[in-house]
Amino acid sequence: MAIGIIGDTERKPLAFDKLGAIVAALAAYGALLAPFATFKANRIVQGETRAIWEALPPLLGYGLIALVTVAAVIALLRTPLTVRMASALAVLVALCFLAGAAADNLTPPDNAYARVSPASGFWILLLAFALLVADALTRLNPGPVVRLLFLAAVLALVGGMLFAGVWDGLSILKEYASRADTFWAEAGRHLTLALGSLAAATVVGLPLGILCHRVDRLRNSVLGVLNAIQTIPSIALFGILIAPLGWIAAYVPGAAAIGIRGIGVAPAFVALFLYSLLPVVANTVVGLAGVPRAANDAARGLGMTDWQRLATVEFPLAFPVILTAIRIVLVQNIGLATIAALIGGGGFGVFVFQGIGQTAMDLVLLGAVPTVVLAFAAAIVLDALIEMAASDRSQGRAA
Repeated sequence: MAIGIIGDTERKPLAFDKLGAIVAALAAYGALLAPFATFKANRIVQGETRAIWEALPPLLGYGLIALVTVAAVIALLRTPLTVRMASALAVLVALCFLAGAAADNLTPPDNAYARVSPASGFWILLLAFALLVADALTRLNPGPVVRLLFLAAVLALVGGMLFAGVWDGLSILKEYASRADTFWAEAGRHLTLALGSLAAATVVGLPLGILCHRVDRLRNSVLGVLNAIQTIPSIALFGILIAPLGWIAAYVPGAAAIGIRGIGVAPAFVALFLYSLLPVVANTVVGLAGVPRAANDAARGLGMTDWQRLATVEFPLAFPVILTAIRIVLVQNIGLATIAALIGGGGFGVFVFQGIGQTAMDLVLLGAVPTVVLAFAAAIVLDALIEMAASDRSQGRAA
């Protein structure tokens, strides 16, 4: 009896994505095993954790689990990058909305003391799918303008949620509500420390870097001193500056009147300024050293003076490298300014250390979250500017 062959086409095995496997594992743990929200009778007492299906109304809870499951499968398989990114963004937006819904669902009516905050499952899911979005963006490699527009859209969405009161029931927003005036005052001090020290380091560091580039004997000694300063721990440097600045405030006429004191903003500003000098000076030297000799020779052939060559040839070509230093310094200073609160310098660190002292983790988050957002946004913006500057430099060379 003849046996007919129905078909000989071999089925291709499913292809799995390595990063997607990690994301899927994190998603499974965050959605099914880890708690989604924590309920506290007040801001100090130990909280009680709730799973997704306990923290949310049934329709929303099981809907979130279904959405996470679909997105995890998409991440696990080698699917198109746009599909992976869209599914991850859908989960992230749902998480943001449902965190507020969990607070509304768990808080008893007319209870001003209860606190609801996202628990480990929420943060694990947020991390997993944010990682998937970052991976998709990296593989898609969008241009700097697209990245800036994406950042603007994310910030607009977050701002819209805050304005609409989606998260008003969360503990971190209740901490903010009782400290709104203080929060914005400390935000101003934080930005003053981070941006002011960067501006001062740029004003001092650029000429010093140019001088080090031109004078070889000066370069090693200056960079050596700045390297030594960079190795001093931040808290130690803040403490070292208290004594000399206190002496200046006591014995130099007018010093205290302009804000120079042993504790407060002055030592924090000086410490951040000192930390900022090394990247600015070093990258200025490296950027100027990387200017092609042919460009300088052509400028000399046109009869340009040293200052004309510096302003019109060397500095524009070195600008992307110098801008990289500014990016490093700004992100570094946004983080280090948090520690300034230990010596009365203010900033978001005030909430971080108050929260640690009161064992109120949501107060810690009130200081930590804006610091992370500022650093993250600054990094994206300056990375985009660096790429655009480097592209302009490449086009200039081609021309």
